[in-house]
Amino acid sequence: MIEPKAAGRPQPAAAAVRWSAGVNRPRCALPQPATDCHHHLYDDRLAVAPGAFLQPPEATVEDYRALQRRLGLARNVLIQPSTYGTDNRGLVVGLERFGPAYARGIAVVDRHAGEDVLRRLNDAGVCGLRINAIARPADGDHANVVALGRRCADLGWHLEINASADWIAAAAALLRGLPCPVVFDHLGHLPQPRGNGHPAFSIMRGLLDAGRGWIKLTGLYNDSRRGPPRYEDSAAVAAAFAAFAPERAVWGSDWPHPTEPAHAKPNDADLLDLLLEWVPDDAALRRILVTNPALLYGFPLPPENDAFGAGNLPER
Repeated sequence: MIEPKAAGRPQPAAAAVRWSAGVNRPRCALPQPATDCHHHLYDDRLAVAPGAFLQPPEATVEDYRALQRRLGLARNVLIQPSTYGTDNRGLVVGLERFGPAYARGIAVVDRHAGEDVLRRLNDAGVCGLRINAIARPADGDHANVVALGRRCADLGWHLEINASADWIAAAAALLRGLPCPVVFDHLGHLPQPRGNGHPAFSIMRGLLDAGRGWIKLTGLYNDSRRGPPRYEDSAAVAAAFAAFAPERAVWGSDWPHPTEPAHAKPNDADLLDLLLEWVPDDAALRRILVTNPALLYGFPLPPENDAFGAGNLPER
């Protein structure tokens, strides 16, 4: 268990951040450069894709930078929202605004997208494609997954899977045969109260053990029945993954928490504090917040004695 590094010296409250409850900071300083591996941006100027059922209000680069300052985050991974389908213009603009030293992106494309489209996304900082079989069920068609997996392999990218645990269980052979790494969103959406007893848990664990899969410790609220503030049931799933595979886990805020209503957004600092409870020591925390994101998303890997501290975050 990681102990607070400034016991008896509580950090001052931060400014409020849009779409995040509370004004507290995490209870201890994060290893740097700490990375948020899952968040979104929303732009009211972009057209909503036909059939999109998640249509959150605007969430901007400036809003997210305020969250970074509050939490002590340096790097971020921007995920294409289902709201805009395969229109990745907002993603690309966001990556340009954050800058290549600090941001990477995960895009959504049609499997027949031209090589020029993929190369432009690669040049913008995209390093993976997302299969969102929850918001876009047709994307979970096995032929589509295979085709996009091959496109990822050709580019040295990974395939991110946002699907139900039942889908993962039914697609076990497909996932094991993909030619690229697989990243599971939101703890694989293991349903509660079954949790780790669902067959998808062992399938994901097998891919992690084989060095071909990664797990995102994100979105506790998506499948929790216990609810806030501790999400004890989903937190137990996250703690299990963090315990047996800290070298294959990454953390993300899921800000601006698009599945949660405006009046019930979680406290992102409290979500980070839960992570501090799951990891066994400082070395594992550094792996999850710094080393693993660098390896998975292609950020420069800082030396272990890097002095890039939470109080010295980059100016934008």
